[in-house]
Amino acid sequence: MAQVPAVPKFTRARHLMRGTLFGRTDATADMVASERAALAVRTRGLTQKTAQQVTFLLPMVGPDHVGNWDAVVARLRTTLDGFVAQDSTDWRAAVCCQSRPDLPDDPRITYLPFTDPTPGNDKWRKLRVLAEALPNLVAAPGYVMSFDADDLLRQGTVNEMLSRQVKGGYLVQSGYVMDVTTGDIGLADKRSLSAPMRKPFWKLCGSCAALYHDPSEPESTAFLAEMTQHEHRMFPYLAALAGQALQPLSRPSVLYMLNHGENFGARRGRVGYKTRFVQSYRIDDAQTLETISGDFRL
Repeated sequence: MAQVPAVPKFTRARHLMRGTLFGRTDATADMVASERAALAVRTRGLTQKTAQQVTFLLPMVGPDHVGNWDAVVARLRTTLDGFVAQDSTDWRAAVCCQSRPDLPDDPRITYLPFTDPTPGNDKWRKLRVLAEALPNLVAAPGYVMSFDADDLLRQGTVNEMLSRQVKGGYLVQSGYVMDVTTGDIGLADKRSLSAPMRKPFWKLCGSCAALYHDPSEPESTAFLAEMTQHEHRMFPYLAALAGQALQPLSRPSVLYMLNHGENFGARRGRVGYKTRFVQSYRIDDAQTLETISGDFRL
């Protein structure tokens, strides 16, 4: 199964207006599965309980689709080590792949085997496996974040999510993009007068949204399973349609590494503009770079 195409922007605006301004929660004929699942959550009117953990869902590329499996596993270990190093211990991570990688010895990390032999890109099928397994992975309400197996989480991010207890969930509006070949790091964030063409992080990277999830509510799990079948640019819209509008995290919280040789985007020929983005919004301040290095354990 391929990635589900994005809903046209005009249609999104119409559906949001219909739901938020007029309170309509019945699905229309032109709605896709994710929109219907979002409306089911809105209709259910879930009462948000205290989030007790953050769960990361990591679809990992299989060894048959990469040139250097050991290097891919090493990057996954670096990603997972960033979770282990968080100052809050209240997190979980699940990795889905055809082959079990060498994982840190930590009971909070779970491996889910992927056995679907269908050829082609399987990232979204793995995300569905991960999302549908949530009732078995976590017992209490929390936030759920799909996370690429080569991105890095900033120290303190889990603690911020659980301390703030934001209704709906969080959006990584501000984050970093690193070109591994040069070591340069660019800032992705909302536009400003000094950077009128800059893009927010959630438009560049899939590790960008943490949604509230209650494993006791089937609609909550079904919504995440459908939402993750889309590109990340759809996440804020679908969350808002579900009545779970996302709030920005307080600081750049994820680092996205480009040009390390096995990027998913590179296999689709889509990293060239991101490389140019790094150069356009490159950070040169030495103190800022030192802070980034420390917070992301570079």
